[in-house]
Amino acid sequence: MIVIPTAPWAHYIGDAAAWTGAALAGRAQHRWHPGFARRLARVTEPGYFIALGIGGAAGAWGFGSLNTLRSATPTLSHSIAGALAGAIIAVELWKWRRGVRGSTGASFVLPIAVGIIIGRFGCLFAGLADGTYGIPTRLPWAVDLGDGIGRHPVQLYEAGAMALFVLAYVVALRHRPAWLEARAFYLLVIAYAAQRFAWEFLKPYPPLLGPFNLFHFLMIGLLIYGLVWLRRAPRAAAV
Repeated sequence: MIVIPTAPWAHYIGDAAAWTGAALAGRAQHRWHPGFARRLARVTEPGYFIALGIGGAAGAWGFGSLNTLRSATPTLSHSIAGALAGAIIAVELWKWRRGVRGSTGASFVLPIAVGIIIGRFGCLFAGLADGTYGIPTRLPWAVDLGDGIGRHPVQLYEAGAMALFVLAYVVALRHRPAWLEARAFYLLVIAYAAQRFAWEFLKPYPPLLGPFNLFHFLMIGLLIYGLVWLRRAPRAAAV
């Protein structure tokens, strides 16, 4: 069992590091392929980003709190999964009202993925207070977050899975940027939702139906969204 030094304030350091990493990743992606950002600017306006921000915040706290308010100790909380879902809903509504077709998310792919990777380390070092820990296990890589119980390091599972996505994405970005432009965001959503769905079985969240918690169903929704729009991408104009 691996003992992890933890402190509740580590979550805030993780958040700050995640935002910094996301900003640097966005800058790197822009340098590699500035066309993504140029096309985003061409088809959007400030209202797009307002909708994205409001939707992301509402989804983060809405879905996060819906989950934790059902626990033994009800609390308000926020979630990156909820933020992603809320932002998607708000942006798609904005695009529908203004007749914008195709994907507008390519510019956000690398920043989101890098932010998730770094942020999960903040969750790990925040320990039990963060509420994102795994269920007990006797596997040799179990982590002790301060209570003497070995747990699945689900934060590291997620960080590792998203790191593999980033590696594949960077390679593809170097070789097929035009193909990625209309598909990258949907591929991110699919990759994130698939790995998150799997790790949810290793978390002590309150079940909603059978063994499935709220985030299982949220990930199913994101998977359906990503797969449907990925299939339509070849026929949709890249924007």
